Amino acid sequence: LLFWLDLVGVVVFAVSGALEAARKQLDIVGFLFVAAVTGIGGGTLRDLLLDRGPVFWVHQPVYLWLTSAAAILTFFVAPHIARRAVLLLWADAVGMAVFAVIGARTALDFGAGPTVAVLMGTMTATFGGLIRDVVCTETPLLLKREVYATAAAAGAATLVAGEALGIAPALATLAGIAIAFAIRAVALTYSLSLPIYRPRPARPR
Repeated sequence: LLFWLDLVGVVVFAVSGALEAARKQLDIVGFLFVAAVTGIGGGTLRDLLLDRGPVFWVHQPVYLWLTSAAAILTFFVAPHIARRAVLLLWADAVGMAVFAVIGARTALDFGAGPTVAVLMGTMTATFGGLIRDVVCTETPLLLKREVYATAAAAGAATLVAGEALGIAPALATLAGIAIAFAIRAVALTYSLSLPIYRPRPARPR
């Protein structure tokens, strides 16, 4: 289940990267690059921090094939999609939810504790999008007033809690994905955001 979900997450994130490349009117090489870093960036950081040896796509090049296929397909399809920005947000939400849970599960399987597992899940879900936005000179979603990293952390925490409670792995996985996506979907639908810091005027002396 995790392997197939991982493939789905990579494809969806790669599509979100390619859609951003379309918004920036990049060439096919730009599409391939942005789709790749978006699709596998978070998992690459996770594997490096966990010191798992060569990152996952070195031994399984199918991930690179999938990001390339998603980029090429989007290159030809994107001109016919009227609302690319909206599709980008929802594709990103799906990828975020899947990667949050997969990142946490990978960390747990590698022997990490609950706190580290939640952190790895959050980083796996957000780092690919962070690279995408930086490469495309956009303010990263992670740094905006978006309910984004919070949703990823909630999904990862749901999986970790399910593991601690002895819930069936498949059920805990699906619950984590559902929680992360639901939080992000509600935030997108109702334009919810986290409160921001507002400086207070200095007190007169």
